[in-house]
Amino acid sequence: MKINSEVIARTALRLLDDVGLDGLTMRLIAQDLGVRAPTLYWHIKNKQELLDAMATLVYVEAAERLESPRDGSSWEDWLADWARHLRRAMLSHRDGARVLAGTYVNHETVHRAVELNLRTLRDAGFTLSEAARGFPTVLHYTIGHTIEEQAHTSAAYGDDNPYAPERLAAMIDAERFPLTAQASSDLLGMDGDAGFEYGLRIVVLGLRAAREEREHG
Repeated sequence: MKINSEVIARTALRLLDDVGLDGLTMRLIAQDLGVRAPTLYWHIKNKQELLDAMATLVYVEAAERLESPRDGSSWEDWLADWARHLRRAMLSHRDGARVLAGTYVNHETVHRAVELNLRTLRDAGFTLSEAARGFPTVLHYTIGHTIEEQAHTSAAYGDDNPYAPERLAAMIDAERFPLTAQASSDLLGMDGDAGFEYGLRIVVLGLRAAREEREHG
């Protein structure tokens, strides 16, 4: 097999599901590929470059089938669907959201996804500046929420996960903090899709409200 940065990144994503981000090393990747670790450094200079390459693959997976909104569809629904695609792509890999967070992604498919987002928001009446700030707001919410979501179900906890519902109930003094006890599942986003959708709706409605405030200002 010819070794290049994409092969290394794909191998790293596969191993990620077994060892998690903290257990992923260049030595482990090299061992899986049947080469010595120094060989990898001809293609990937360091751990950050590895994360960038891995994040690019995840982002491209989410964005490669992205198209402009169909006639009659709203920008709100289109933008929310894009966020859902990205979340699913991150959830398909252990620690997938941590891989994307703070990484530098430079790929034509990614640039095209950004262009479609900006164009969709411009067509919906946002200024370019509003679109350029609004799109990352949705992106950052999606990544941040998914980081927390994956952390709460992390395999690193094993059978001793403090976020397990029965453990949460036992940890909170319901007499002193009755509202916190009752709402613990919602507070920590333990309801999965429903929690993500609620936050996504708030973000999208906030973008619309900001645009309308400027228009009627």
